Order: sequence, then C-alpha cells, then structure tokens
Amino acid sequence: MNNIPQVKLGLIAVSRDCFPMTLSEGRRKAIADCYRQKADDLYECPVCVENETDMQKALADVNAAGCNALCVFLGNFGPETSETLLAKYFDGPVMYCAAAEESENDLLDGRGDAYCGVLNLSYNLGLREIRAYLPPYPVGSAQECADMMLEFVPIARAVIGLKNLKIISFGPRPQDFLACNAPIKRLYDLGVEIEENSELDLFAAFNEHAGDARIAEVVADMEKELGAGNKKPEILPKLAQYELTLLDWAQAHKGSRQYVAIAGKCWPAFQTQFQFVPCYVNSRLAARGIPVSCEVDIYGVLSEYIGACISNDAVTLLDINNSVPRDMYDKEIAGKTPYAFTDTFMGFHCGNTPSCKLAACEMKFQKIMARTLPKEFTNGTLEGDIAPGEITFFRLQSTADSKLRAYVAEGEVLPVATRSFGGIGVFAIPEMGRFYRHVLIEKNFPHHGAVAFGHYGRAMFELFKLLGVADIGTNQPKSVPYPTENPFA
Repeated sequence: MNNIPQVKLGLIAVSRDCFPMTLSEGRRKAIADCYRQKADDLYECPVCVENETDMQKALADVNAAGCNALCVFLGNFGPETSETLLAKYFDGPVMYCAAAEESENDLLDGRGDAYCGVLNLSYNLGLREIRAYLPPYPVGSAQECADMMLEFVPIARAVIGLKNLKIISFGPRPQDFLACNAPIKRLYDLGVEIEENSELDLFAAFNEHAGDARIAEVVADMEKELGAGNKKPEILPKLAQYELTLLDWAQAHKGSRQYVAIAGKCWPAFQTQFQFVPCYVNSRLAARGIPVSCEVDIYGVLSEYIGACISNDAVTLLDINNSVPRDMYDKEIAGKTPYAFTDTFMGFHCGNTPSCKLAACEMKFQKIMARTLPKEFTNGTLEGDIAPGEITFFRLQSTADSKLRAYVAEGEVLPVATRSFGGIGVFAIPEMGRFYRHVLIEKNFPHHGAVAFGHYGRAMFELFKLLGVADIGTNQPKSVPYPTENPFA
C-alpha cells in the first residue's frame, strides 16, 4: 500500500499589468532552473497571470499537468486579486514567494517591487480567509526562492496526506487512559475521516484469516527481518495472520480516501483473546508508512502520520516514560555531552518501533503484562535500544474543549545502553525539564509523543501554523521564560 503522497509542485508566476511581464517570466525560469538542480518534481506553468482570465488558464494548465501543490511567485508587484484567487480555487496546498531586486544597475525598468506586493497579497488572503504558506522571509533570489519551495514540499506532502486520510480505530481506550481523548470535530476540521470499530469486529476479522494462504509468505518475511533476533518463532504465524487482517481491513475500508492510519487496542482483553500482543506488527506497518498507534491513541497516530509525511520515513510513538537514573547520567552522559540531568529522559513503548530504527532487535514478551498474565499470551514485542541520532519529538492534540494544540522539540537519542526492556532509548532535548513542566504538563498533553528520526522542527512548526494551530509549544532556551514560569526560581 502506497500510503504517503507524492508531491508534484506547480510554479505559476504573476505580474502586475503596469510592470513588464518579462520580469516575472525571466525570474520564474531562473527559479525553475535552480529547483531542478535538486529535485525533478516541478512543473513550470507557461501562463503568467495578470488578471482573472489568466488565473483560470493557469489553473487549468497546472491541473492538467497533475500538480497537487502550488507555488505562486511574485516576479514583480503582482495582481492581488487574481494571485489570491489561485489559492482559493486550487485544490491543494499553496505557497507564495517573491523576487528580490537583483542589481543596483537595474533599478529603473528592472525594479519589480515584489517586496511591497507581498503586503497587498497578505492583506487580500486575510480578507478572503485563505490559508496559504508564506516562508519565514518570503522574498529572495532565484536560488533562495527555489530553496523555499524545496522546504515547502514536505509541508505540502503532509497537508495532502491529511486531506486524504482515514483513521481506522478499534475499541475504546483502555481504562485510565482518558489522556488519549480524541474529540472528533477537529479531525473533520483538518479534513481527516475516522472510522471507529469495536474490538469484536477486529477479532472476528482475525479469525476469518485463519489458514490464509499468504501467512507463510509473511512469516518468511518476518524471519528475514528478525534474523538472529527471532526468539519467539512459534508466535510468527499468528502475528502474520494479524498483519494480513489489518492490511485487508484498511484496503477494504479506506473508501474514498487514499491513505490510512490505524489506532489499535492492545490491552487488557487483547492478550487473552488473541493470545499475543500486536507490537511487532505495528512496527512493521509503521516501517511501510502505515502508522499504528497503541492504546487507541487517535491523535497519536495522526501525529505519527504527519511525521511520516514530513520526514518521508518511518516514525514511532513512545511514552515520555521515565527519568534517567542519576548514576547512569553521571557515568554515561555528564561531561561527555552538553546536556544537564533534567535535559534527559527515557522514551519507551512495548515494542512498536520499526526494526530499522533500533540498534539491534529481538522478539520478546511484554514484561509488564506478563506480571499478571501467562507469559505466552504476551509474546510479540520487538525490543531493543533505539539507534542513536537526531530526533524530533512532537504531537498534535485536540483538547477536551476541541481546541488544537501542538508541541515540537528537537533533540537526539544518546548512545547510551538503556539496560531496560521494550523499544527504548535515552533521549536528550535542550531544556527538557522546563519544557516538560511548562508545556507538556501545563497544557495537559498525554504521555504519548510521536518521534520522527531527524530534525524536522522547522517544517513541523510551519505545518502546524498552516493548519491553524494557534498554540504551538516549543522548548524555550534559558533566556526565554515560559508564561507560567516563576521568575524567582
């Protein structure tokens, strides 16, 4: 299942009729040339837009070319009406950028005044209540504008994905997991569809897959992936049966949507009825761009899907779980890294992190569940330390009163052996202690956080703004206090 959008970006230049059109046309070509040196997903529209008739022609052209995202370029001052109508009528994410002046020797007929034109553009977008992406500094040279467009592509990929996403959930949240509340209204506002099912529906579908002829092939693929870590070979046929159940359900139920994500139930009745835990299957689907959250965390899997679109890579969902023991910090981290003790914590889940993001992995049983259940009912976790490297920790959440909030923080997984169980890593985020207290706790975020493997904070922050999220928490440096932080501390 191809579950992540492919972006085809269209480039349309606009021109104010009292300025030379050749300014916009020549500058558009220069941008396209710079862009194509790094990527080949650009379509350069030959129609330069001066008026509404041109706007209609340009839209017809980019639609015929299969564009699903758009950059509108102000090569000169630009016509505020027709350039904003491009965003109104185009069915996809739209960004704007504008030309900087090129030389002190060409400020007569070669001056375009696009710096001024962006102000009129932004005012007209506001009048029409149109959400479009404007880069942090939207005026630049051909190379700078091309770079802005390249930065827009992952943001556009996420917007397209959300507009075509269905989240499929199974069962209510476990008891005492009210933190993973999921007001549906804001999903609809984001363009996301949701299909909620019972655990019994899932169990029935699983049983119908008993003896499926494809099970042996999936087991062989699991054996290849696990290698020497295949410590529970007896459970693989059931896990393969479950994987096929989820994939077939997603294919049959995605309906009008192109992409799916799954919020699954994994306890308390799952183990006793299915007689395994689903963690390893969740990890395998996440590696294929189909995130599956634990504990019916609907906004958790929404966040995971956003991360997959932004990073174009596998993601995971972890508990912001436990503090790093002081002796481990003193021995392994202090003096070897710039991180204070309160910058560190452990991110953990039972075994849902893809094998490609673990330093090494083994199939095991779920230790916490095995304290109260027969061990053989808890087989199916993929365990190992998360591989060291850069990460972005983030989440998009609707609060109980249906307001969207988000947080984004960049950090890293440290090369420190965890000496623990599950899919787990020692994480470090600058000023994590203050971020934990004044964003995560203060704003009532749940214990689950999505993890993208790399630094994607800039794109993530811009995406959340574009989606209309007014409250985006970040880890502030020491010099910037949080509104609720005690100045006398």
